Amino acid sequence: MSSEEVRLTAGDVELTVTPENGCRISSLRIAGTEILRQGAKFGCFPMVPWCGRTREGRFSSGGVAHQLPINSPPHAIHGTGRNTAWKTLNATPTAAAFAYELGDPWPYRGQVTQTFELTEDALSLAFGVETARDSFPAQAGWHPWFHRNLGTGDDVRIDFAPTWQEERGEDHLPTGRRIDPLPGPWDDCFGMPDGVDVTLTWPEQLELRVQSREEWVVVYDEQPEAVCVEPQTGPPNGLNTTPRLVTLIDPLEIGATWTWRRLRP
Repeated sequence: MSSEEVRLTAGDVELTVTPENGCRISSLRIAGTEILRQGAKFGCFPMVPWCGRTREGRFSSGGVAHQLPINSPPHAIHGTGRNTAWKTLNATPTAAAFAYELGDPWPYRGQVTQTFELTEDALSLAFGVETARDSFPAQAGWHPWFHRNLGTGDDVRIDFAPTWQEERGEDHLPTGRRIDPLPGPWDDCFGMPDGVDVTLTWPEQLELRVQSREEWVVVYDEQPEAVCVEPQTGPPNGLNTTPRLVTLIDPLEIGATWTWRRLRP
């Protein structure tokens, strides 16, 4: 293990976090099988302090307009956390906590914490976003790249029952209209008001369930290598359309769990 990695183990499950590369999960191996797409931009990265695309990188708070860097023209996408080196706060064989300080190019000061806890059949993830002084709108979530195929057998199947789908405009942002869920392929945000609950099944190999108390999930399956199931605290462009204020007495918190069941005989 290099100094740039933190590795958690529980039974035959091994989780690797790279805090210096956006505190992303760079690897999740279950019984020797890698679940996540490999590469410096993949794994599972944090989306914070916003999720998905923010229209033209612009948002305002308290009447003050802000401009974020345009990293997915013409929009700003997925926050700053994935491009930041995080500090390891503590680590045990099965749990770890990390943090980074909010600052430029984000216009507000604060702190983000991320924790992981691993067992033989589950991973618990949590975020906390706190302000140092001024209130600000924020979002948080996770962007995992799950392998479409685990090397043998059929491709993964995605099962979920959303209440609505955010209609997607030509600019890839929600139009503000909720529609009945459409069949894939998707790069779309869905509403699950009873909580995110999505099951990924690699037939005769593995079943993995992504759950969160949040009601928003983006599902992306337009690439041949991987599929993404992204629980988050608001829809794309939510800094503008559904702002959730972080204050001194009310931090932003989100939790999620991945649970799995081996299907091999």
